[in-house]
Amino acid sequence: MITNTTIKETIVQKSAFYEDDGTLTQYLEFHYGEQWHGEANFPRALALAAIDAMDGRTLNRALDIGCGCGRTSFELARVFAQVDGIDFSGKFIEQCQTMARDRVVRYARVEEGALVTPQERSLESLDLEYTAERVAFHQGDACDLRPEFTGYDLVLAGNLIDRLYDPSLFLTRIHERLNDDGLLLIASPYTWLEEYTPREKWVGGFQKDGEDYTTFDGLRDLLTPHFTLLIEPRTLPFVIRETRNKFQYSFSELTVWEKRREG
Repeated sequence: MITNTTIKETIVQKSAFYEDDGTLTQYLEFHYGEQWHGEANFPRALALAAIDAMDGRTLNRALDIGCGCGRTSFELARVFAQVDGIDFSGKFIEQCQTMARDRVVRYARVEEGALVTPQERSLESLDLEYTAERVAFHQGDACDLRPEFTGYDLVLAGNLIDRLYDPSLFLTRIHERLNDDGLLLIASPYTWLEEYTPREKWVGGFQKDGEDYTTFDGLRDLLTPHFTLLIEPRTLPFVIRETRNKFQYSFSELTVWEKRREG
């Protein structure tokens, strides 16, 4: 019998992509580097969208789940008293913790082939130095969060759900981590791949009862028992630089959900 434990072990093996040094440097540039092709820094834009949605709400605690290299967590800490950043990748979390501790990260950005240029990025240069004391980073599994990660006013899942081994498990339990009236912000390009998520676990992107069933359809069905859609879907562009001449240009669909009061 195939269980979630079996699936998780398989996905862990295939998720070595996110432990690769080349991928790490790409994501450090994605989070802290230059803006490319006229598009805003995506991790920062995501945080700004969340802060805008939180207008007038309690700003005590936020959870940035799938935090990558940490930029969104630091940006959220401009207004939140405490931010927890969680990622599955140990290498990503090490870099987050380095940035929080040393206020600077250094990496070699690939130009072409074996040619690289050294990069140094600091929180001070991004006007984020004061936020480091409000942020804590942890390695963890979005589908199996530890009990202490609860009581949040905001949960942000940026470019996460289509890389989970069981996204429905995450989506049907995440309300347990939020305070009443708290917000869940999900952003995703919905690039479902069987190397990360078994096809039977996809939230959408297939036909159901003879009709197209999108990921937004799946989100609505899974989240409606505990959430109300607060803001209609919109897209945010993002650019990941691989080399001087190669970029990934994508769009992430952003939805904002409000947790309903229980009882």
